[in-house]
Amino acid sequence: MHRSVPAAVSLPEVHRSVDVDARSSWWKRMLAFFGPAYLISVGYMDPGNWATDIEGGSRFGYALIWVLLMSNLMAVLLQTLSARLGIASGRDLAQSCRDHYSRPVTVALWLLAEVAIAACDLAEVLGTAIGLNLLFHMPLLIGIVITAIDSIFLLAIQNLGVRKFEAFILGLVFTVGLCFLYELLLADPSWSGIASGFVPSLPGDALYVAIGIIGATVMPHNLYLHSALVQTRSFAPTEEGKARAARYNLLDTGIALNAAFFVNAAILILAAAVFWKNNLVVTELQQAHELLSPMLGNSFAAIAFALALLAAGQSSTLTGTLAGQIVMEGFLNFKMRPFLRRLITRLLAIIPAVAVLLYAGDHGTYSLLILSQVILSLQLPFAIIPLIHFTADRGLMGSLQSPRVITALAWLTAVVIVALNFQLAYTSIEEWINAASSPFLLAMIIVPVVLLMAALLFVVTLQPFARRKGSRAQSSWEAVLAGVSEVTNAEQRPMYRRIAVALAHDDGDTRVLRHAIGLCRSHQAQIVLVHVVEGAVGSVFGKDTFNTESRDDEEYIIKLELALRDKGLDCVALLGYGSPPREIVRLVEECKADALVMGGHGHRGLKDLIFGATISPVRHALSIPVLIVR
Repeated sequence: MHRSVPAAVSLPEVHRSVDVDARSSWWKRMLAFFGPAYLISVGYMDPGNWATDIEGGSRFGYALIWVLLMSNLMAVLLQTLSARLGIASGRDLAQSCRDHYSRPVTVALWLLAEVAIAACDLAEVLGTAIGLNLLFHMPLLIGIVITAIDSIFLLAIQNLGVRKFEAFILGLVFTVGLCFLYELLLADPSWSGIASGFVPSLPGDALYVAIGIIGATVMPHNLYLHSALVQTRSFAPTEEGKARAARYNLLDTGIALNAAFFVNAAILILAAAVFWKNNLVVTELQQAHELLSPMLGNSFAAIAFALALLAAGQSSTLTGTLAGQIVMEGFLNFKMRPFLRRLITRLLAIIPAVAVLLYAGDHGTYSLLILSQVILSLQLPFAIIPLIHFTADRGLMGSLQSPRVITALAWLTAVVIVALNFQLAYTSIEEWINAASSPFLLAMIIVPVVLLMAALLFVVTLQPFARRKGSRAQSSWEAVLAGVSEVTNAEQRPMYRRIAVALAHDDGDTRVLRHAIGLCRSHQAQIVLVHVVEGAVGSVFGKDTFNTESRDDEEYIIKLELALRDKGLDCVALLGYGSPPREIVRLVEECKADALVMGGHGHRGLKDLIFGATISPVRHALSIPVLIVR
C-alpha cells in the first residue's frame, strides 16, 4: 500500500513502512519491532573497535573485560534514549537539533557529524580492504578501490525494503559472531581468567588502553541513526502505543548490543588466550591474522578472522549510508540521492586512505584507524549532550520523558565518556605534534580547531537550559501549524482550477485517473490528459511521428478525452513526443496546471538505470503539487 509521507519525516522512503498489528500476539509484535538495534550494533563491532580490543587483550590479558561491559552499559543507556526520542517526538536527533538550536550552531553540528561519519567510513574502508587482503592476498590499494565500487552496489539492498535490509545486516552480524565463537573454541581461554576480568582493575599503564576501548565503543552517528530507524515501525501514535514501542525497542536494544558486547569481548579474550598467554603484544590486524593459525594450530582460524573482519566492514558500510542521509536531511533539511551521498562519503574516506598508503605503506593503516577513533571521540559530546537535553524535556517527550534518575545517569555517562574521550584525543594530538617535522605549524592548525570545538560544546550544553528558563523557541511543527492555521476555513483552502494527469497507456492509468477525477470533481477543476510518445522515433521526428505506436497513443488519449467529457468533466488532451520527463514538464507548464497526478512503477535503484526514471526529474522540475499514485 502506498503511504503518503510528509517530506519532513526521517527516512521518508521507509517511514512507518513496517506494520505493527496491535491485535497480534506479543511475540509477533516483538518480532515486528526487532531490527533497528541490530543495524546499530554493527557500529559497536566495526574495525575501529578491533584494534583497541586486540591491544587490550594482548597487553593485559582478561583484566579489561569490565571496561567493555561498562562501555556496553553506557551504550545501552544512550541508544535507549535515542530510540525513545524518535518514538516520542517523531523527530530524529538531527531534526531535533535543527528545531532547538540556532542556525549557526545547527550548521556547526552538521559539519562535525559529517566529519565523524567520514571518519567512521574510513575505518570501514580500511577494515574491508584489510579483510580482502587477508582473504585473497589482494593489495590494500586495490582493496580500497574496490570498496568504492561495492558500496554503490550494496545500496541496492536498501531498495528491497527495510525488513530485508535488516535481515541482511543480521546475517552479517551472525557471521561475525559465529567466526569468533569458532575462534574461542580453538583458543580454549581461561574461564577463571574471564570471570576475574569482570572485577574492575587497571594493571600497570592500562588506563590509556581502557580509554581507547571506551572511546571506540559509543559511536556518535549511531545516536542519529537509531532515533530515525525506530520510526520505520507503524505503531499507534497514542501514549499507550508509544509506551509499548519504547518497551519493545528497549528489549531490541538490550539483545542487539549484548551481541556486540559478545563480539568485542570475544576479540579481547581471543587476544588474551593466544597472544598475552605467549607474551606477545599485538597492535595491528594483519599481525593478529598472521599469528592466529600457527599459534592455534588450525589453518582455518586465520580465514575465520579475515571473514569476520570483512563482514564487519561491509555491515558498517551499509548503516553508514543511512546515517549520512539522516544527518544531512535532519540538520539542513536538504535531500540528496542515496547513491550520490554514498559516493561522496566514500570518496572522503578513500582519499586519505590512499594518500597514507602511498606515503607510509601498509603499516600506516593502524595509524589511520587510530585517527578515525580520535575524530569520533571529539565529535561524540556533540551528539550525547543534545540527546540528554531533549529526552529530559517534558514538552517534547510527553509521558516518555526521562525520569530524573535516568537523566542523572545519562549526565554521569556523558561526563565519563567526554572526559575519557578528550583525554584520548589530547594524548593522540600531543603525540602527533611531538612526532611532526614541523610541530609548531601543526599546533597552529590543531589548537584553534580544538578551542572552537570547546566553545561550541559550551553553547550546546548551556543553550537549552537558557531557553527553558526564557521563552521557548517555536518548534518546527508549531511553525508549520501556525502557517496553515489561516486556511482551516473552507473558503480559504487552496483550490485547483486545472489538474494535469500523466498517462502511461497501461493498466496503471485506471488508478491514476480515479485519483485525478476525484480531485477534479471536489475542486470543480478542468482535467488535462497528458501522454508522451516515447522512444527513438518520437525523439527524432516529434509531432511528425507517424507509426503504429503513435497512432495507437493518439487514438487512446482522444477516446479517453471524449469519454470523460460525456461524464460531465471539462477535459483536454495533450500529446508529447520524446523524453517523458522533459515532455511532461513542458506540457504541464504549457497548460498552466495547478497540480499533477502521475503513476509510479515501483522500481528504484538499479532498475531506474535500466528502465529510466520519470517521477524524480518531473517533481524536481515542477513547482506545483505532484501526487504519485502506486
